[in-house]
Amino acid sequence: MYDHVKRLFDIPRHQQKSYPKKDAFTAKLNGEWVPTSIDTMLEEAMKVSKSLLKLGIVKGDKIGLISNNRPEWISMDCGILQVGAVDVPIYPTISVEDYKYIFNDAELKYCFVSDRELFEKVNSIKNEVPSLKHIYSFEQLDGVDHWTKFLAEGEGKEDAEVEAIMKTIVEDDLATLIYTSGTTGVPKGVMLSHKNLVSNSLSCIERLPVDSNGKSLSFLPICHVYERMLVYLYMITGVSIYFAESMETIGDNLREVKPEVFTAVPRLLEKVYDKIVAKGSELTGIKKTLFFWALDLGEKYEPYGANGVWYEFQLSIARKLIFSKWKEALGGNVLAVASGSAALSPRLARVFLAAGVPVMEGYGLTETSPVATVNASHNKGLMIGTVGRVIDGVEVKIADDGEILIKGPNVMIGYYKQPEKTKEVLADDGWFSTGDIGKFVGDGFLKITDRKKEIFKTSGGKYIAPQMMENKFKESRFIEQIMVIGESQKHPAAFVVPNFEFLEDWCARKKVPFNSNSEVIKNEKVIARIKRELDHYNESFGNWEQVKKFELVDSTWSVDTKELTPTLKLKRKFIMDKYKDLFDKIYA
Repeated sequence: MYDHVKRLFDIPRHQQKSYPKKDAFTAKLNGEWVPTSIDTMLEEAMKVSKSLLKLGIVKGDKIGLISNNRPEWISMDCGILQVGAVDVPIYPTISVEDYKYIFNDAELKYCFVSDRELFEKVNSIKNEVPSLKHIYSFEQLDGVDHWTKFLAEGEGKEDAEVEAIMKTIVEDDLATLIYTSGTTGVPKGVMLSHKNLVSNSLSCIERLPVDSNGKSLSFLPICHVYERMLVYLYMITGVSIYFAESMETIGDNLREVKPEVFTAVPRLLEKVYDKIVAKGSELTGIKKTLFFWALDLGEKYEPYGANGVWYEFQLSIARKLIFSKWKEALGGNVLAVASGSAALSPRLARVFLAAGVPVMEGYGLTETSPVATVNASHNKGLMIGTVGRVIDGVEVKIADDGEILIKGPNVMIGYYKQPEKTKEVLADDGWFSTGDIGKFVGDGFLKITDRKKEIFKTSGGKYIAPQMMENKFKESRFIEQIMVIGESQKHPAAFVVPNFEFLEDWCARKKVPFNSNSEVIKNEKVIARIKRELDHYNESFGNWEQVKKFELVDSTWSVDTKELTPTLKLKRKFIMDKYKDLFDKIYA
């Protein structure tokens, strides 16, 4: 059925032939959901291709895309690839210094941005990027060339010229450069071929529980390979794609679109959960009792009726009385929430699954296009606390030191202009070293235990796996973020960011003054309460692993303030440098 789908621009043509939908891509304009058909998208993509040729773009040239998720992105992506050019999607949130590095490293010829803020950011470095010829915008901006002007450039060019080039493009050709932010050093350009992304999309069809009658809501950045591959997967299977207006409107958009599937990162699910619990805390009497009874029941959830008939009976009541409202808040139709990019707390997974919201955790990296394993609700393919079974066509094995190795058609070509760094992770026999530590459990399920580079030793020679510990501590409603420290020290310790929203509510109930974040973290009652939380979760770990001391910090870590990468991973070195005084206070 998919033998003809070899290159990324074959995907929309497959969709046109198999699922000629009028609402292939839908975005909100002036308060209305406006659909774009697959026919219109392909017409636009052809215009993109012809304009690029008119502007002198040849095979291998790089084009930058810095934008929110929107139909124009899809047309640009397809049009760029049809002429053998390479698109370079870039995170809108990274620093100007990173922009300058990426633009020069990739030698971008043209760049397309979505809005004024991004235009100003790119324009500020234009003179420092010799290769960059012009910047276009998707939105109408004064003094900036709109992308419709770009589309008009190709008038007079023939479709046949583009079609002739398409015939010369093979599946092993470079399709895209995706720069990984990394937690240290300059970004690395991951080279992904058509085959890398097409093979991954095809391999994931079997795990997708929706068909061409379904709708998806796309809001995670499409510049990230995770959301991008899923967009290709939706196109192959004919799932209609609705683009959320922004991260702030997700709740409203979910209720309006009522999608069967969407992607999420654990941080987003944590925030949804916290809001639900905060509302539950405001209830009184029997309603409050029922809410927390259902929550407690949810935290014990096991799939496939493993808890027995009595538990399932209670769960059916909890779903009717309490959890049904959770599903409604997500549109009411959700069949799968694909969670990735970071570790999902098993407690969170249990509660959402109990609520009838099927959160399916997967695993992969930019270098693996990205999916290597993923949970699925059918064929008993779900095991909480794991990242699922290996997808078809991909091999995963565990090295002697516990590192996860991946091999398959989804593994990258290499790092752009960095052959030595490529050799460090990609063996001659095709095995890619992920840098993650894991093991297989149950019936072929992969469990991630930590990042190889993040594991450290105390001065007593004991190994500490911080990521696993942090994930456990974040189950506390008091703890928003945490970083476990203590390399070469006597014992582990931690920097803790309290959940200030929940803490403010707690302070009001306990009559503890809350004037500001910086003041409240010095309050002895608050410190003592969070210590109780840490002590409770410490019981899950061996004595040598337990966090013995901690310091509270007064601001939430974010991408903008540089403690997190764009994929929301901790920048450990940056955080250590920022809180050196707290480190010294702990280990003085």
